[in-house]
Amino acid sequence: MCAPRIVRIAHDSADFPAVPSRRALSGAAGLAALAAATAPIARAGTGAVVDLTHRVGPNTPMWPGNPPFAMVPVGWHALGGFDQNAIALWEHTGTHVDAPLRRAFGGVGPDTFSARDLVAPLIVIDISAKASFDVDATVTIDDIDAFERIYGRIPPRAFVAMYSGWERRLAHPAAFVNLDVEGTPHAPGFCAEAAEYLVRRRDIAGAGVDTLSLDHAADPDFGAHTAFLGGGRYGVEMVANLGSVPPTGATVVVGVPDHIGGTGGPCRMLALT
Repeated sequence: MCAPRIVRIAHDSADFPAVPSRRALSGAAGLAALAAATAPIARAGTGAVVDLTHRVGPNTPMWPGNPPFAMVPVGWHALGGFDQNAIALWEHTGTHVDAPLRRAFGGVGPDTFSARDLVAPLIVIDISAKASFDVDATVTIDDIDAFERIYGRIPPRAFVAMYSGWERRLAHPAAFVNLDVEGTPHAPGFCAEAAEYLVRRRDIAGAGVDTLSLDHAADPDFGAHTAFLGGGRYGVEMVANLGSVPPTGATVVVGVPDHIGGTGGPCRMLALT
């Protein structure tokens, strides 16, 4: 455990802004991107384990206005025999969970998630073709219908992920955050109607995106967040390597944080294929 003083040192070292807002600080286009290298696929049993997690560091892309990850050493081998670091980060950093509490008053936090919903059938809806020419592309009900015509009905308590190919932009920080001249980010996500449909008509456990927001980033109403989180489902943002898993047939395992009262937090996410 680290004393509050150590946590303050970590924050002070990063020169964090005092009260950043979600849509503030258009200068965030200068945020450095996460390392572009993707995680390897390791064999496990008769299938494969695909790491769906981006590594977290000071260059991890952040929603405009959110401070970057910071880490400072507070223990050393030479002084006591153990290394230790203090870390400081906002909950919604890197590959991370959005709990219902984040958007819905009275919603649950990650520490009270049902373990059953953290191991779920993985469904990947690929919209990378339209996202390649439309930065505000969304997963729509038509996309869900087209998916089900090919692969069958989405099963109850599935985890439905959007694959837009956005992680290809990780080598170019400004392109990943993708701010326009007014400081508004643009990136694909779910439309509100599709999110509501997945919650009410398909009874999903959770939803994920390979971008920084469950909504398309320019949506001022955050309708997908409201539909998913307000419906008691969790979200995972900035998912990695979705292009390396099949549209159906895999199982996702989501290792969520368990701090009491949290609105989410960085997670480790694996696909078993």
